[in-house]
Amino acid sequence: MTSAPPREAGGRGAGRRRTELAAFLRSRRERITPDDVGMPPGPRRRTPGLRREEVAQLAGVGVTWYTWLEQGRPINASTQVLDAVARTLRLDGAEREHLYLLAEVPEPASGEAAGLPEDLQSILDALDPTPASVTNDRCDVLAWNAAYAAIFPHLVNAAPCERNSMWMALTLPPCCNPIENLAEEAPMHVAVFRHRYSRHMNEPAWKDMLRRLHAASPLFTRLWAEHEVALPGPRTKVFRHAAVGLIRTRTTHMDITASPGTRLIVYTPTDDESRERIARLMEDPGAAVPDHTH
Repeated sequence: MTSAPPREAGGRGAGRRRTELAAFLRSRRERITPDDVGMPPGPRRRTPGLRREEVAQLAGVGVTWYTWLEQGRPINASTQVLDAVARTLRLDGAEREHLYLLAEVPEPASGEAAGLPEDLQSILDALDPTPASVTNDRCDVLAWNAAYAAIFPHLVNAAPCERNSMWMALTLPPCCNPIENLAEEAPMHVAVFRHRYSRHMNEPAWKDMLRRLHAASPLFTRLWAEHEVALPGPRTKVFRHAAVGLIRTRTTHMDITASPGTRLIVYTPTDDESRERIARLMEDPGAAVPDHTH
């Protein structure tokens, strides 16, 4: 049985905030169609977008809880649950921040970058124009240099909760997906992720990541069912950028002992043409900006 929401507190200002929160969530829900999230349209709808129960299902939260949230009732919301709602409603960075402010929940710091050694960004910057990044076991991208940002603008400009190389590789549509050899790389991505998952399977953030990938990527679900495991290692990775074409690299992984569970990944261009194309992107930052968003 669902308990009643707590009594309203906080005065007139809190009431206005909850009214605004209710209207904001409703407007974001109504702009997403069932087809957008791979759900059948079902019987004739009274609302132009998703139903409340569909948002709750996709976000992995209770229908009653989400209904109360959208009604502006004074309920408690965790950052993890708000993140799930934000992803389901496809909120961009500004919208996500707005949601947290209206829900009166402090927005979490971006990823785990605060725990990295203080000299690491200087090391990344010194590697320019060779692309490099720092990731954790879950594939969250925690830090990067300018060359990396030039190749992967969708990734570095994403909300912190979506700044993840697995998410990018397996959910971006073909028009924006930078991985040219995805057919080769996707199975290895998933196999390495499964190997790491075995050490973290009881952690909420890992459970949430697994649920989101299953919901968003049929390719991930198919590969996950194969139960392949692999260790990370050097790989030839080919990327395509709309402004310059193909960029061929060889990756090198180096564990960061001062921050267990994180690693420095360096993408070394394998030919002069790829080096020249990275240089062109760095010289013209406007060319690296995506021409559209999803």
